Amino acid sequence: MQLNLQNENPQMTVEEFVKKSPAELDIKVLAGDLGLSKRKITSERIQKLGLALAGFAHYIHSGRIQIVGQSEIQYLNQLEPSKKKEVLKNLDLTQICCILITKSLEPPQEFKEFAQQNEIPILQTSLLSSGTITAVTSFLQEELAPVANLHGVLVAMYGIGVLILGKSGIGKSECALDLLTRGHRLIADDSVIIKKVGNRLMGESPELTYEHLEIRGLGILNIRELFGISSVGKRKRIILCIKLKKWDEFQEIERLGCELREEDFLGIKIPEVVLPVSPGRNISTLVETAVKVHLLREEGFDAAQLLIEKHSAMVSGE
Repeated sequence: MQLNLQNENPQMTVEEFVKKSPAELDIKVLAGDLGLSKRKITSERIQKLGLALAGFAHYIHSGRIQIVGQSEIQYLNQLEPSKKKEVLKNLDLTQICCILITKSLEPPQEFKEFAQQNEIPILQTSLLSSGTITAVTSFLQEELAPVANLHGVLVAMYGIGVLILGKSGIGKSECALDLLTRGHRLIADDSVIIKKVGNRLMGESPELTYEHLEIRGLGILNIRELFGISSVGKRKRIILCIKLKKWDEFQEIERLGCELREEDFLGIKIPEVVLPVSPGRNISTLVETAVKVHLLREEGFDAAQLLIEKHSAMVSGE
């Protein structure tokens, strides 16, 4: 398996954040507009600036949006002008990408002047701090998600995303076509874009090949036109990986199904099933059955384990 990583160091400028952020945030720029294109957000995590304002400047983590809410504004407003300037001067400017003020609160004039002089963008949203943190984190998890491209097929089966891998020509697309006739949905063929969004692995198709499937001898097929709109999907969380291998590539084949395998994608491990491929084997039926077996295991039913326990009980005479 070869992953082609597309963004090794995901980041976005504060200007891009302002333009792309969800409408519910309704971001406004209050000061520091010269830093919008210069300062970059590199982390999906946010941070409250309270501790840094209280003197613990080393608590600022680079690349994180700094949240300022009502408690921070009240703290600044109670300080004398000279003390405000001293507090702001102690901030580590190299670590701050931008400051986001919640609840449509108005920062002290000294705060805005400080930001303007040092080109630190001060943004404002009408949402409360809790809502802001949820919306910003969700948005950044998507935008800053590590992205890779993988050769394979992604199909939605029984509510989960199933990634089918194997060498070129082994029959991945033909298997997917057969699965589509059984009511399953195609997400991506040949090229699968995978994203690590939080602790989830999401898969989708490149825009160019969306809704299309290549079958040797038939060429490029438009699945939506052939099978209807319900036969295709835009995106799915990948829960299971099924790897197809030629029979002669195996030195030994696991017979009982007790060995549980995992494959690592962008640091996230998902269950893997390896299926031997040979003439006469109905691969789509095997894939469909493998998915059902996985779902049963998730519910606590393991046929192989139950058989072993039954056999052990017979041998021991219980």
